[in-house]
Amino acid sequence: MKFKDIELLSGNNSPKQIIPKLTLLAILAIVIFTITPLCYPLFISYSSFMKIIKYKHSSSSYDVSSTLPSTYGNKCDFFSGEWVPNPKAPYYTNKTCWAIHEHQNCIKYGRPDSDFMKWRWKPNECELPLFNPFQFLQIVKGKSMAFVGDSVGRNQMQSMICLLSRVEWPIDVSYTTDEYFKRWKYPSYNFTIATFWTPHLVKTKMADSNGPTHTGLFNLYLDEFDETWTTQIEEFDYVILNGGHWFFRPMLFYEKQKIVGCHFCHLKNVTDLTKFYGYRKAFRNAFKAINSLENFKGITFLRTFAPSHFENGLWNQGGNCLRTKPFRSSEIQLQDTNLELYMIQLEEFKIAEKEGRKKGLKFRLLDTTQAMLLRPDGHPSRYGHWPHENVTLYNDCVHWCLPGPIDTWSDFLLEMLKMEAMRFANEDRLHLQTN
Repeated sequence: MKFKDIELLSGNNSPKQIIPKLTLLAILAIVIFTITPLCYPLFISYSSFMKIIKYKHSSSSYDVSSTLPSTYGNKCDFFSGEWVPNPKAPYYTNKTCWAIHEHQNCIKYGRPDSDFMKWRWKPNECELPLFNPFQFLQIVKGKSMAFVGDSVGRNQMQSMICLLSRVEWPIDVSYTTDEYFKRWKYPSYNFTIATFWTPHLVKTKMADSNGPTHTGLFNLYLDEFDETWTTQIEEFDYVILNGGHWFFRPMLFYEKQKIVGCHFCHLKNVTDLTKFYGYRKAFRNAFKAINSLENFKGITFLRTFAPSHFENGLWNQGGNCLRTKPFRSSEIQLQDTNLELYMIQLEEFKIAEKEGRKKGLKFRLLDTTQAMLLRPDGHPSRYGHWPHENVTLYNDCVHWCLPGPIDTWSDFLLEMLKMEAMRFANEDRLHLQTN
C-alpha cells in the first residue's frame, strides 16, 4: 500500500469512496487476526524495536519501565524460581540438529525416559518467555558472541545452534581445524559465534597426563593470561565466560614463575592451597585480561557455575546421576563446594564490574546456578555412548543432554539482551534530552 493510499483512508471521503475502502479494511482486519497468532513472536520483536525508537521522541515524563521486558520493570529476579512442566518441548530433536555433541546425544544412545526435556523455568515473581530464535537473531544482527571456558560452555553454544536451527543453520568460518576453537556464522544476519577452549581460564600446561588421580596434573600460571583467547576476543560484542569443573583435578599453582602451592598434587614440600585458591585467582586473572583490552567495547557475561549431580560416589569413583525429575527448590540447597565456588565467582565479578565501569565496560551476571542445581535429571550419565563400546568414560553428570535443561540458558540470555537494548535506548533518550 502506497503512502498516498494510507493518507486517503484517514481523510475526507465521499460515500462512494467509503464502501470499497470499508471492504478493504475488513479484509485487512481478517488477514491480520488470522496471521497474528502464527507470527506472534515476530510481532513482539517488532513491537520491542518500535518502542526503542519511540524513546527518542518521548517526553521526559515517559514511563520507561512500561516498555521494558517483564523481568526488568518490576526488578524481578528471574534466576530464582521453579521448573514447571512444558509439554510442548522440546523445540528440536537429536534427529533435526546436527550440532549435538555425541556425548550429550542422550536419546540417540538409548536414554529410556524423555520427561527431562519437557520442563521450563518459571521465576517466582514474573514470567520468563521461551526462547524466540527470530527475535534473538534480530537483536544480534551484525554482532558476534564468544563462548570462553570449558566444554560446558561449548555445550551451551551447541544448544543455541540447535535452537536457532528453526530459522537458519550457520556456516563454518573457523580459522583452524581444531575443534576446540570453532567459529560459525549466520549469513542472513551477519552474526558470528565462536568457542574458545580454556578450561582453567589462565595459561596452563599439562605437567603429567596421569597424575595422582589418573586424571592429569596441570600447571596453572595464575598471573599469566591464556593468550589463546585473550588475544582473540577484542573484536566480539558479547563474551560469555565460564569455568569450574576442571578445577577439581590436581593442579600446581605458579605465580611469578614459581610454585606457590597446589590442589591435591601429593608433592612433598608443596602446600595444598585447595582448588578454591586457584579458582579465585583464575577468575581474577580472566577479568583482568578483559579489562586490560584496549579496543574491547563488548559486554561480558559471567555464566555462573552449574553444579554436577554425582550420587553414590565421586565423579571418578563410580558416581552417577539417575534421577528422572527436577528437584523443587525446597528439596535441595546450594552448599559446601558448590556454594564456595559460586560465591568466589560473585565476589570476583563484583570487583571486575567496578573496575570495568571506569573504562565504560559492561559486566552482566548470567546466573544459572540455582536453576541447574535443581536438574539432576538433565545429565547424560551413561547415555553418551553405546553400552558395548570399549570406552574409558566416566558417568557424565557434568554436561547436559540435548535437548535438555541447558536450552533454558538461551531463555535467560535473550531476556538479558532485550534488557540491554532497552537500557541502551533509555540512555540514548536521556542523552538527547541533555543536548
